[in-house]
Amino acid sequence: MRNTRVIAYEDTPRDVVATGNDYPNGLVLPSHTHKRGQCLYAIVGVMTVTTTEGAWVVPPGRALWIPAGVAHMVHMGGSTSTRSAYVLAEVAAKIGLPAHCTVIAVSPLLDALLSEAVDLPAEYALGSRDDRLMRLLIDEITRMPSLPLNTPLPQDPRLARLCGALIQSPSLEIDIDTMAHKAGMSRRSFTRLFRQQTGMSFSNWRQQACLLAALARLGRGEPVTRVAMELGYSSTSAFTAAFRRTLGTAPSHYLVTPVANAA
Repeated sequence: MRNTRVIAYEDTPRDVVATGNDYPNGLVLPSHTHKRGQCLYAIVGVMTVTTTEGAWVVPPGRALWIPAGVAHMVHMGGSTSTRSAYVLAEVAAKIGLPAHCTVIAVSPLLDALLSEAVDLPAEYALGSRDDRLMRLLIDEITRMPSLPLNTPLPQDPRLARLCGALIQSPSLEIDIDTMAHKAGMSRRSFTRLFRQQTGMSFSNWRQQACLLAALARLGRGEPVTRVAMELGYSSTSAFTAAFRRTLGTAPSHYLVTPVANAA
């Protein structure tokens, strides 16, 4: 099922269905929901997915688990090729898939299963090889480790509005005092509420927002030096060091498909 709309298959009487799509650079899929949970896999391109809970960056060779009913918008960074598996909500809950959006790694086996699944008929025969392949696909999704590629949004409307704007135009130069003033709060109240609702300090959150924005921009082919400077880093080496410290590896690692490296 290539370049198909999943809405046509959401009511298919199978635990999981799969589709594949190709999108041009810069395309935005407006906010929408699915009846099923979605494992959205980026083969090529960098996707940025936003919900009311935050923003997630999905580099090539990774996937995003999106629970059923979660409204999400998808922005394509570069020409993007995707494969998606849609799992019935009750099945996802039974096997323990996350209740919140989560970026996950993609093993060579999961990559192969997703690539095969998109060419199967929507109503594959139960008990057949196709059915067994789809059940293995679900099992493989559940065992994938999560990756720290998201920027959470606070639920307080004042903070959510300010943080949403900052995610769109992140910069290390925006400090706590500026944010607190714009929110009409004292520095102390802002700091306490921000940590309470996001689970991290504002400085760490700002760093995460900048690094994930950088990842998306680098995925579109922008030069690393320009990206680092425009985000407020003092040098390319300072940016790379911050990236390694926060995400565990150099930016270039996230822009190469791990499955390809494993081959």
